Amino acid sequence: MKFPVIILRLLMLCLLAVVAVTARAETIDARYPAVKGFFPQADRFGAIEGNPPAAAVYRGEQLLGYAYLTADILRIPAYSGHPINTLVGFDLAGQIVGIRIVEHQEPILVVGITEERLQQFARQYQGKSVFDDVVIGAGTPGQVAIDSISGATITVMVENATLMRSVRRVAEARGLTPPAMPVAAQAPAEPVQPATTTSPAASVTPVSRPAASAPGTAAPRASTPVKSGPASIAAAEEEPIWVGVWRQRTFQIAIMIAGLTILTLILVFQDWLAKRPRLLVYVRDGFLLYTVFFIGWYSLAQLSVVNVLTFTHSIMRGFQWEGFLIDPMMFILWSFVAVTLLLWGRGVYCGWLCPFGALQELTQQIARRFNVPQYEFSQMVHERLWALKYIILLVLFGVSLQSLVQAERMAEIEPFKTAITMRFQREWGYVLFAAALILVSAINRKFYCKYLCPLGAALTIPGKFRIFDWLRRHRECGRPCQVCAVECEVQAIRKNGEINANECHYCLDCQVTYWNDRKCPPEVERRKRRERAPRALELVRAMESHMGPSGLDDIGPGCDGCSRRPER
Repeated sequence: MKFPVIILRLLMLCLLAVVAVTARAETIDARYPAVKGFFPQADRFGAIEGNPPAAAVYRGEQLLGYAYLTADILRIPAYSGHPINTLVGFDLAGQIVGIRIVEHQEPILVVGITEERLQQFARQYQGKSVFDDVVIGAGTPGQVAIDSISGATITVMVENATLMRSVRRVAEARGLTPPAMPVAAQAPAEPVQPATTTSPAASVTPVSRPAASAPGTAAPRASTPVKSGPASIAAAEEEPIWVGVWRQRTFQIAIMIAGLTILTLILVFQDWLAKRPRLLVYVRDGFLLYTVFFIGWYSLAQLSVVNVLTFTHSIMRGFQWEGFLIDPMMFILWSFVAVTLLLWGRGVYCGWLCPFGALQELTQQIARRFNVPQYEFSQMVHERLWALKYIILLVLFGVSLQSLVQAERMAEIEPFKTAITMRFQREWGYVLFAAALILVSAINRKFYCKYLCPLGAALTIPGKFRIFDWLRRHRECGRPCQVCAVECEVQAIRKNGEINANECHYCLDCQVTYWNDRKCPPEVERRKRRERAPRALELVRAMESHMGPSGLDDIGPGCDGCSRRPER
């Protein structure tokens, strides 16, 4: 029985080898017709071959340039944890003539960025030299700056690094060399600075052109290669891309760490703040504004269930830190959230650090100032609606096992990308959905967070292992007192007085009530005892003047509210 199995396996291996060879021999224009737009004059395209692999492009027998796929040469994980595969073409003058993204799993590109905006970004590379030091955003002298895509800065930074590093490797392997600097311009002790090339005309002259080669063969390398290339580009080739990103965002990182430090102090001294409700209101509202404007709209550090799905896939298919370090703000925030989940549970993120959640809460506060009536579901309906977000999470996770890209499309149930990442600059349907959820939150506090948010459902799972339970309760809570349960607008306090940590947003409203001796019945009773104590002492003194010492001085502090009689 083993012999037929061995024969069958050998046949399968042969078949796979034939398919691989056939695919390798297929010309690049047959696989990716878009390459024809890069070389309008071309009438013949070669197969992807050589090291690094690229396809030669011809007009008759004349070599026009080369085209290749970045995934065949360099695979840098992007925001999704997967590389972006891009079709690139450049001519013999060393000019990039076209790029097109052919495969990716980036959430912002799957749903969010239109094809027109993507092509507008790609057109910025046309005419740039393969040896230019191209950077995203503002550059320094000697660099060529191009515009980013709003809401996709990290993605385009990875795309830029992948494209420029790979195209440089292909160009050098095919005989193209960096432009030589004039001798007079070279300082003996300083590294050579790059000559910025910003127009096609400027980039043609200094680049060495290889002679046209026969069909199917790579052009020969120049006999005297020029080694005077930009030192900064060579250093960038060796440095991981995330290191440069962290260096560029030093200011944002400092502000983020400062904000998280302040939040930690708020949590540590929550009892002290809860006893000062007016101060707590200012502190909380100020932090919510910081969350919306800095964490959300400025830093674009809105966490998403897509991050959870990406992390899960990374664990299952080979974890790499580089894919998560690429965005310092998201990495720092996720690290802090992971710690707070184990210490205090889900509520710290949902109540303080979620930009969309903060936007909903501020909206509700404004509505209440204008006396907009509030509406809450009955406890029975409320508990049934809780289940929705967990069902949504399970559906997204199941779909992601088959296709992460499809799960990212379905994750548009989250309005985060529209309201925070893209700042409402999107198609009207998405904007209408996000705006509707915000308007609903004006009459029902954090409606989306309570019933629909799959990220909140995902954070509940590790939150079950929290270490601390710092939300104080009285013995009388729920038996019979229902003040906190009635006042909790997220309805996270059960009728028996127990706080449901899976649904609590850690707003500290119940802690303000806990310490309020004018509202909390147990505290009210203690206050009344304290207020009655001086009058009771006066009566005792009056009785002592007629009946003799009462012995009150011989006993220590009594029940709650009584204090030791002062010495005479």
